[in-house]
Amino acid sequence: MSSTPRNGIAATELAGAAWRKSSYSNSQGNCVEFAALPDGSVAVRNSRDASGPALVYTRAEIQAMLAGVKDGEFDDLA
Repeated sequence: MSSTPRNGIAATELAGAAWRKSSYSNSQGNCVEFAALPDGSVAVRNSRDASGPALVYTRAEIQAMLAGVKDGEFDDLA
């Protein structure tokens, strides 16, 4: 058993995913990217590691996270 935790799926395994990032991202690529998947879920990956792991969330999970962001619940993290 590996001592390194592994979560998600390799982004390269999400064939046909159309990745997109915020227009607020900086030029050094320090951002996350999102992709809508055919089953309605949403994948998230680190733009600096395009072939690395992607976390997959339900549409409801993404909606809840975005609502919290819009309400300022995570402003202390920035």
